Amino acid sequence: MSHILTLCYLIGSITFIIGLKMLSHPAKARKGNLVAAVGMAIAIFGTIFLYEEDGNKLGNYIWIFSGLIIGTVVGTLIAKKVKMTAMPQMVSLFNGMGGACAALISVIEFQHIAHNLSNDGGIIHQGILVSIFLGAIIGSISFAGSMIAWGKLNGNIKDFAYGGQQVTNVGLMLVILGIAAYLLFSLSPENAYWFYIIFGVSLLYGVLFVMPIGGADMPVVISLLNSFTGVAAACGGFLYDNKVMLTGGILVGAAGTLLTILMCNAMNRSLKNVLLGSFGGGTKSNAGNKEQGSYKEISLNDAATVLAYSSKVMIVPGYGLAVAQAQHTCHELEKLLEEKGVEVKYAIHPVAGRMPGHMNVLLAEADVSYDKLLEMEEANDEFKNTDVVLILGANDVVNPAAKNDPSSPIYGMPILEVEQAKNVIVNKRSMKPGYAGIENDLFFQPKTSMLFGDAKAALQKLVAEIKNV
Repeated sequence: MSHILTLCYLIGSITFIIGLKMLSHPAKARKGNLVAAVGMAIAIFGTIFLYEEDGNKLGNYIWIFSGLIIGTVVGTLIAKKVKMTAMPQMVSLFNGMGGACAALISVIEFQHIAHNLSNDGGIIHQGILVSIFLGAIIGSISFAGSMIAWGKLNGNIKDFAYGGQQVTNVGLMLVILGIAAYLLFSLSPENAYWFYIIFGVSLLYGVLFVMPIGGADMPVVISLLNSFTGVAAACGGFLYDNKVMLTGGILVGAAGTLLTILMCNAMNRSLKNVLLGSFGGGTKSNAGNKEQGSYKEISLNDAATVLAYSSKVMIVPGYGLAVAQAQHTCHELEKLLEEKGVEVKYAIHPVAGRMPGHMNVLLAEADVSYDKLLEMEEANDEFKNTDVVLILGANDVVNPAAKNDPSSPIYGMPILEVEQAKNVIVNKRSMKPGYAGIENDLFFQPKTSMLFGDAKAALQKLVAEIKNV
């Protein structure tokens, strides 16, 4: 049976790698998810029915399958009902549950060690303790941080920053590591309670780590917390000598870390600032605000005429598009323009939306062709040959102040250089600033026209107008 179980773990590990590879391209991403899910199912049921220790199988099937059934039903219902605007919240919530599971595994295994020490003074393996401590620390930070991220994205928790924030976070981390080092070499039944202090302080660190971070920076934070959960799960794999759990955790941890670095580069931020909990600043800065000129509005009829008689149109989707649930109407506009001989493409900023790949997922749901989605560097090369850029709910990712104004909070952040196009039409509900809390210089440039209103309603009216052009 052990050989068959090893084969199940091998199959699971291979499917994880294949599935992750398939996720690198949107056209294969859905199938990649299914491949990895099948591998996970094989590993889970292989463990339930084939795992043996000292000749004894797991047992407790009622508890195991009750948990599986409840989790499957709840997870399926949430995933089926979630709106695209709430997808980041769901990702944070599910990721937090993974961190909590990894932390609880460490708590349970530590209780076993403490119990054995109390009974017969059993041998302590430092390697096992290291895995337990890392799983508890990283898993609890991931859980607490993900719950705060979920609350902030959901609008229930406000940004909160305070003086000495970095010093506090560094101090808490030193306390955590200091207590862990102390227990590692001197654990006894009398001082075992210090482990639970580590657990509690780690939860506090997770809260303080995410609290000051602004909504515009959430893609980086979600990615980083996801990597934390993967590392914590890998620690569980070490504890149980479970190869598939170890492989899955390493893959998630490595992929999340690489994605975090890419997100940081896209925001021109340092990973050091993320880890210190000062990323994004929690309060809105007035730096970069300055007296602007006047903006001009464009009528629906004029916007429709400009779009219909263009040779090339680039659409820049943002969070406003997601909020309005306008992705399907946007795709309808794209098809209508193409019928009139207009070339239409989409320019995607790496941190547009509230999670990594948010705009890609949003447009994929509307069956937008993957070939039409251009990454930031590729899109910037094409703007100079574009007749009209249509911006739908994006703000800071198209603000020229990131290049031109050293006093701006977003100065240095790579942006979509839409101002290079011949004409720019911006759809927004109002002139309210974006998450960085500053005015967008783009809105006041001579080639920019504002089309106010809900994105879905505005696009529906544009479609109707273009049909009559």
